[in-house]
Amino acid sequence: MTRPLELAVVIPVFNECANVARLIEGIDAALAGRRWEAIFVDDDSPDGTADAARELGRTDPRVRVIQRIGRRGLSTACIEGMCATAAPLVAVIDGDLQHDETLLPRMADALEADPALDVVIGSRFVAGGSTGEWDRDRVAKSAFATKLARAVLRADLSDPMSGFFMIRSQLVRDLVPRLSGIGFKILLDIMTASPRPLAFSELPYVFRTRAVGESKLDHVVALEYLIALYDRSFGRYVPVRFAMFSAVGAMGAAVHMAVLALLFRLAGVEFLTATIFATVAAMTFNFFLNNALTYRDQRLRGMRQLVDGWVSFCVVCSLGAVANVGVAAFLHDVQNGSWAGSALVGVVVAAVWNFALSSRFTWGRYGRRGAA
Repeated sequence: MTRPLELAVVIPVFNECANVARLIEGIDAALAGRRWEAIFVDDDSPDGTADAARELGRTDPRVRVIQRIGRRGLSTACIEGMCATAAPLVAVIDGDLQHDETLLPRMADALEADPALDVVIGSRFVAGGSTGEWDRDRVAKSAFATKLARAVLRADLSDPMSGFFMIRSQLVRDLVPRLSGIGFKILLDIMTASPRPLAFSELPYVFRTRAVGESKLDHVVALEYLIALYDRSFGRYVPVRFAMFSAVGAMGAAVHMAVLALLFRLAGVEFLTATIFATVAAMTFNFFLNNALTYRDQRLRGMRQLVDGWVSFCVVCSLGAVANVGVAAFLHDVQNGSWAGSALVGVVVAAVWNFALSSRFTWGRYGRRGAA
């Protein structure tokens, strides 16, 4: 009789072709005697990571691949992978060999020994753990990010930024509707999404130095982390995407004024002409910044998508400007001179209009089929 599947290891990857075989060798040695499977979730890496994993899967049925076409994001990759297994336990581990896979059997033992335990976390900050060869700057940034995370957590985790943990699969499936999928720290998402405090245990490990490939950490990833914290703290009141869209709009207003001042005050261009150029410049600025940040998970790519998107965004915002003026003028007439309140309501109406229609007609047309 075939032994039942005990656990799955989900490995979100992007451009990790050189590490695929080495990681499976390490997992195989660590989980000797257990029935396991590894699920690579690849965001369509151009270096052939998915093909490397498939090549292993041809001779080792324990290796599976989910290749996501046109979708990006570490947290959503983890969610898809964790929901794709029948194993009762599921671990998440990075594909860059920086996590210590020899900790996996201890994680499984802890969950199997204590039915009340929900999740076991690999920690760099409990006794015996370490960040390895990190430089002082990275240590300081990690400490700051950890402080921010602990501010929104309902648990006294030493390493809430950990991307290395094992959890009960059914618990993940129950929590999926509550998960935001924003950013790259899925553990933080899980811990804050649960309606009850999760019972956890932390095991120490030493963070390794990357030997092959390049780090995925950049300024956009750091911004996504802040966005995820905002979503958990205030997202129930003002949706994070609308908040970002509005923030970009405010920056666009500054661009509009700067271009207008440059053309009208300094270059001597006629006011109406200068205003038209300033408006186009602001809308173009807003479009590209929203495409890079607000709609990063639905990002438009390629000349055709970008041109079509820019045109539709400009049309939507032009109609929004008409709505702004119309609502403000109507309220001003009704209220007999309350210009500030009327103008503010007009701005809000235009912002909601622009957000709703651009989500549907600019990024919705291509984004749902993929981009990120």
